Amino acid sequence: MSSAIVVGAGGFGGALAWWLARTGTAVTLVDQFEPGDRRATSGGESRLLRCSHGADAAYAASARRARTLWRELEEESGEALFEECGVAWFAQAADGWEAEAERVLTELGIPVERADPAELFPAVAVDDVAFTLFEPEAGVLRAQRATQTLARQAAAHGARVIRGRARPQGAAVVLGDGRVLEADHVVWACGGWLRDLFGDLVALRVTRQEVFLFDSGPEWAPPRVPGWVDYDRAMYGTSDLDGMGFKACHDEDGPPIEPDAELPGVSAAGEAAVRAYLAARFPALAGAALRGARSCRYELSPDANFIAAPHPAHPSVWLLGGGSGHGFKHSPALAEQMAAALAGTAPLPARWAIGERAPGRPLRTAGAAGR
Repeated sequence: MSSAIVVGAGGFGGALAWWLARTGTAVTLVDQFEPGDRRATSGGESRLLRCSHGADAAYAASARRARTLWRELEEESGEALFEECGVAWFAQAADGWEAEAERVLTELGIPVERADPAELFPAVAVDDVAFTLFEPEAGVLRAQRATQTLARQAAAHGARVIRGRARPQGAAVVLGDGRVLEADHVVWACGGWLRDLFGDLVALRVTRQEVFLFDSGPEWAPPRVPGWVDYDRAMYGTSDLDGMGFKACHDEDGPPIEPDAELPGVSAAGEAAVRAYLAARFPALAGAALRGARSCRYELSPDANFIAAPHPAHPSVWLLGGGSGHGFKHSPALAEQMAAALAGTAPLPARWAIGERAPGRPLRTAGAAGR
């Protein structure tokens, strides 16, 4: 493969452009926005990087490989992208998601332990918790900075970066100004827009989610304080990264929103739900002032698995997406797998193929269990 067009400069597309460019492929990276734009599903300041995926060993191994590759990108670029502060899981049951994850991570040799939550957080209430699982080498990615760095490093390796809205035309890419781009391979990695461009091939729901950041003070900052997830209660967040505030989010699937729609402000009900959780889990933050709040997007596949497969009518065209609220962390590892598939040296998992999918167990929290 000597040339490739990647449409979409989010986590998946940016990582693929970086990977291909540094291995000598002539890459054109196209996006209608600047990399890191908040309107994209890769937008926003932070994402958890954790290996726990319940009983799913393949995603756990992918997240661990991605951690190594994010570190390579840091070394190459000189940017601080990953805060290794750990991630704590509040297990509501002795034999649930967290116990499955503990078994899988142990089998894979990924560091994991049961920890005293009082040693991880300045103040925490865990009367409802069976145990706290801790991944000491997990942490938080600076998502917007990471997305921008991927595109910048792709360009540093020779990729051409084009700003413009694109649509498919057979095996080619047509830009809004009429230009037609062609290459040996075209990869459409355009988040929620994948649904609108290839709706006859992929099933994706685009939802609006809410993010809340609270004043907490330096005692709640990393690396002292980890990220955290309460799988069964569908809550997650981060410590006070870079002084932006303590992040807390309710992970129930939000209402539908069009990819092109303006993102609205957050709801009073959403803030109330998060504050109720803080009062129960982190009582010292129950009355914390709101530092910031915003809406963002998820692009959800029916079974929470990624979409990564060739177009049935155009074998040189590939579709890549379905991050489903847990994909960003995997970006460089997924790019590595995609590059091998494009080169014909290794197949992608069958569960990422185009076709009918039954609802599956969510891979971020139980908030999507009703799909």
